[in-house]
Amino acid sequence: MNPDVQAKFDNYPKDARRQLETVRKLILAIAAENKLGYVEETLKWGEASYSAKGGTAIRIDWKPKDPDIIKVFFHCQTNLIETFKEIYRDEFEYEGSRAIVIPLSANIEQVPLAHCIGLALQYHNLKNLPLLGV
Repeated sequence: MNPDVQAKFDNYPKDARRQLETVRKLILAIAAENKLGYVEETLKWGEASYSAKGGTAIRIDWKPKDPDIIKVFFHCQTNLIETFKEIYRDEFEYEGSRAIVIPLSANIEQVPLAHCIGLALQYHNLKNLPLLGV
């Protein structure tokens, strides 16, 4: 793990850190499964950020003002959230055109977050397809 990201994670409450680490592992696993190559892990705007060649950045964070949730952020100038709202209307709560809201109590493995992450990691290859080729 990038040392800056590790330091950020170390400062989260236990339940938030656990959920964020699960999302991080999911991002890395999806990139490996799809043979997307190196995933850059950095801090951007104080949030853990992940990107692979051919994709758009995914950021994840927890904030004290919303202590029961984490957010998975996607670039707001893409049509990712719009697509997710179309195909996963009832599975998630959304924050505008930029984030999926995940409760700390959610079982990430039982929601379609993996599919959303896969679309983001391959976004530039899919962006011209209707509904990103879904």
